[in-house]
Amino acid sequence: MSTAVDRHLRELVATGKLRKLAQGLYHAPKQSSFGPLPPADEQVVGGFLRDKDFLVFSPSAYNAVGLGTTQLYNRTLVYNHKRHGLFKLGNRQFDFRMKPRFPRKLTPEFLYVDLLNNLDELAEDRDAVLRQARGKLPSFDPTRLQRAADSFGSVATRKRLREWVGG
Repeated sequence: MSTAVDRHLRELVATGKLRKLAQGLYHAPKQSSFGPLPPADEQVVGGFLRDKDFLVFSPSAYNAVGLGTTQLYNRTLVYNHKRHGLFKLGNRQFDFRMKPRFPRKLTPEFLYVDLLNNLDELAEDRDAVLRQARGKLPSFDPTRLQRAADSFGSVATRKRLREWVGG
């Protein structure tokens, strides 16, 4: 136990045994043959939020849905129930967004719905992505997609999907 926590933290940071990621958030890096390893995003976010209920992913994950998106994004989205805003933790930028609901892990249906929710934020040709999304609609399990749209879709996304299914 220490009576001078701040001093001891500074000493540990100076020796490289700890790395300061943000105010009150530290990481003890593991060593590899190439140097210290960075912490996993889930560890950093979990420590920052002091919670385990969040979803971390990059908008680059939308590329896996097969809608013609090709951009690589240098930001990480964090859906959670506590914080909102951009935070720099270590040398990484995290975009925290408070959401009432989000899945525990990424699914193709969630990514499809979330891409439609965030279409205006993406560096993609909006009309081309919408054409691809409409054409890709039959390849999804209708029940799962409906459940994802009801749980995670914005009003505009749910309306768009109803029009596509009905039209």
